[in-house]
Amino acid sequence: MNRSDVLIIGAGPTGLVLALWLSKLGIGVRIIDKTSTPGTTSRALAVQARTLELYRQLDLSDAVVQNGHKVCAANFWVKGEPVAHLPLSAIGEGLTPYAFLEIYPQDEHEQLLIERLETFGITVERNTELQSFEETGDGITATLRLPDGQQQTCQACYLAGCDGARSIVRKSLDTDFPGGTYQQIFYVADVQARGPTFNGELHVDLDEADFLAIFPLSSEGRARLIGTVRDERAERAETLQFADVSRRAIENLKVQIDQVNWFSTYRVHHRVADHFRTGRAFLLGDAAHVHSPAGGQGMNTGIGDAINLAWKLAAVLSGSATAKLLDSYETERIAFAQRLVATTDRVFNFVTADGPIADVMRMRVAPFLIPKMISFEAVREFLFRTVSQTTLNYRGMPLSEGVTGHIHGGDRLPWAHDDEGDNFESLKYLTWQVHVYGETSDEMIAWCSAHHLPLQVFDWRPVFETVGLARNGFYLLRPDTYVAIADYSADPKVIERYFRDHGIRPYIT
Repeated sequence: MNRSDVLIIGAGPTGLVLALWLSKLGIGVRIIDKTSTPGTTSRALAVQARTLELYRQLDLSDAVVQNGHKVCAANFWVKGEPVAHLPLSAIGEGLTPYAFLEIYPQDEHEQLLIERLETFGITVERNTELQSFEETGDGITATLRLPDGQQQTCQACYLAGCDGARSIVRKSLDTDFPGGTYQQIFYVADVQARGPTFNGELHVDLDEADFLAIFPLSSEGRARLIGTVRDERAERAETLQFADVSRRAIENLKVQIDQVNWFSTYRVHHRVADHFRTGRAFLLGDAAHVHSPAGGQGMNTGIGDAINLAWKLAAVLSGSATAKLLDSYETERIAFAQRLVATTDRVFNFVTADGPIADVMRMRVAPFLIPKMISFEAVREFLFRTVSQTTLNYRGMPLSEGVTGHIHGGDRLPWAHDDEGDNFESLKYLTWQVHVYGETSDEMIAWCSAHHLPLQVFDWRPVFETVGLARNGFYLLRPDTYVAIADYSADPKVIERYFRDHGIRPYIT
């Protein structure tokens, strides 16, 4: 128990996903959390399409979809009436197998991850707290406070800080966390209720500068109300009650409250750590970046951090790559986090802007423009790709090379499907692999076979051209299914050179 490959601090979704992926890849992990039990209330609700795509690698996607709730449309309300309807299922159709917004509360989500982790023989160590750590020549030495109050010294090759916005790992590394705090107080209410907004869809009220939305849950008549307050009520956040904020939901969204299951308030920050890595210690999730809940991006971004880091740590620890591969974690993830914080900040500030001009924009201009904008397919696709995180890419970064068709190195492989099947089946496996659409050379076939690199050759079909894939070229895919190389040739020396330059040896899990 005192030695592990990776010591994970924090058992929220980010830490649990990291532990799961590493365990699947044969890496020894230890995961601790200072809380006594998993959370029973949660703010994070949305599981985006890109997360569901990646969850196929551990057979998690079906469980999330079956136990959660598909939201197929969003509605915008002004003066007690719906003024715009956005069909979510239609705008993502053909882009992903998960063309919807999945609502799966974080507490239920965590329980699923904990149960899956236990199948690998890993249990979260509760009431266990990191007190300090230092890097030694070949690893990390950490001091833990155990449930009985005693101290324990343990060793690990690497340490992962998944311990939230108040991260002790980040503070111990003396890493700056620049940004700010929104003036609004956020609240979440889990309610049993009735009314026209309890139809299984998402509803957003645009009437006031304070944000208010109703997120449906899987149980009939149950939903989460998420909103903000900024007036004198924000000065007494600790004593704020649901009665202080319920009137607007009752009147503007015509909600009939039957029961309030729980209610909580919190403040939200918008910050990105200066570094996501210092030596053998890494920051992930809220320990590395926090932002407004606009678009339901936070938990999904932390999960993306975990999957990005997991395969790289596994490659280094198994001897399949040199330690320089780990440099790419910060490069790839910090760029996305910075863009995300800037984007969600702009969206949230627009939705919550105060004053007469802002009121006109929100209550008159937006309801008029939204239906007009979503009538254009390009706008619908852009909105879905952005929110679903399927547009996230690592173009121009050290592990990304080439352009073939419309696909660049660093892109998510596009989903191509027709009556003959799709091209995502092999992406369930956590391994490097090559995709060819059309024909390839005997040399490529022989080289991939000799190096135990899976090669998927698809007979050319029109759907491949439709999604931007090139005929007879090849795409080298990373274990996290992003494109490493996009190349028009059928020359395996391109792959051989890539692995050599990056200190990587392909492996089978």
